[in-house]
Amino acid sequence: MKLNRIDKGNEFDFGRVSEQYSRFRDIYPESMYKKLIELGIGKPEQRILDLGSGTAVLPINMSGTGARFTATDISENQVDFGRKLVYERGIKNIEFKVCSAEDTGFTDNSFDVVTAVQCFHYFNAEKAAAEIRRILKPNGLFCKIFMDWLPYEDEKIYEMEQLVLKYNPEWNGCGFKEYKFVFPDWAKKRFDIKTAYSYDTELEFSKEQWLGRIISCRGVGASLSDKKVKEFENEYRIILDKYTEPLILKHQIHIEVYQVHNS
Repeated sequence: MKLNRIDKGNEFDFGRVSEQYSRFRDIYPESMYKKLIELGIGKPEQRILDLGSGTAVLPINMSGTGARFTATDISENQVDFGRKLVYERGIKNIEFKVCSAEDTGFTDNSFDVVTAVQCFHYFNAEKAAAEIRRILKPNGLFCKIFMDWLPYEDEKIYEMEQLVLKYNPEWNGCGFKEYKFVFPDWAKKRFDIKTAYSYDTELEFSKEQWLGRIISCRGVGASLSDKKVKEFENEYRIILDKYTEPLILKHQIHIEVYQVHNS
C-alpha cells in the first residue's frame, strides 16, 4: 500500500508481519471493551462488521457478547492468520472476507454496527464513509477507535520513536499528543455523533511483547527490509536492557460512535 499522506508515500504492507501481528497486537485493555458494550456495541445478535480487522483482534475479544461478527481486511495474509486464531480458539461467530473498506461487496442495510480500530486513517475517508453508510441499517452505528502512545509523557516511548526514525526517517506514526475531537467532514450529511470519548491508560508489556508490538508496526516490520528489521531489533534490545519489567507505557484511547443520519 502507498498513500501520499502516510510516510511520504513509502510502501508498507502489514501482511509481511501477520505472524507477529497475531501474537503481539492484542493490546487493547479490558476497559475499552467494557466501554464499547456500554455504548451499545456488542449486543446479542447484532451484526457487526469490523473493517481493517487485521487478525480480528476486536471480534475475537468481543466474541463472547453474543454478537455476530464479520472481520474484513485488504490483506489476505492478515485474514488467514485471523482465521487461524479463531479456529484454534473454537470461536464460531466470526466470519471473514478479504475486501477494502471502500468497496466491501455487502448488500445495502446489512449491518447493525460497523467498527474500525486503528485503521480509518488508511482509508479514503469520503469513500469509506459512503460505503459504511450504505451497508448500515437505519439507525445503525459506526464506531471508530484508535489508541495512541504518548511519547511526550513517557520517555520510554519517546526513545523508541527516535530509534524507529533512525531506521525509517519518513515514518510519521509518531509524536502523538492529547487528541481533541472535531466533527469530521466525511461524517456530515451521513452521521450524527453520539459519543466522542477519550481517556488515558497505562498498558503493561513484557519486553518481548513490546518489542514484538513495535516490530509489527508500520514503521518497522511492515516497511523495512528483513536486514534492517533485524538491525533495529538488535539495537532496541540493547536499549530495553536498561529498563525493568514489566514496562508500563502511557497511551490514550479514543472512541467515536456515529449514528446513521436518516433525515
